[in-house]
Amino acid sequence: MLMIKAIVRPEKTNQILAELNDAGFPAVTKIDVVGRGKQKGVMIGDVVYDEIPKEMLVIVVNDEDKEDVISVIGKVAKTGEKGAFGDGKIFVIPVEEVYTISSGKKEL
Repeated sequence: MLMIKAIVRPEKTNQILAELNDAGFPAVTKIDVVGRGKQKGVMIGDVVYDEIPKEMLVIVVNDEDKEDVISVIGKVAKTGEKGAFGDGKIFVIPVEEVYTISSGKKEL
């Protein structure tokens, strides 16, 4: 199993969630976050904005579903044909075990 964490532009979140749901991946956690990427924030005049609002989407999937999920997120999160700074990042992390709290079962 894998945990996929995607940090994306807030205005892209609803479309990403809809596309993931349509692709058969309805279980997603959404977290409001702030941060900056390689560009070290945005400078407007003399002011540097280095806490840029983003959203983090977290989804755990079976290994064989990784490419499908990454493809959906990447396609929808990308700004324009070439993409742009601030479109986000996708992280893939191994997950050893998952337990459902209500049943106590080891399952995804």
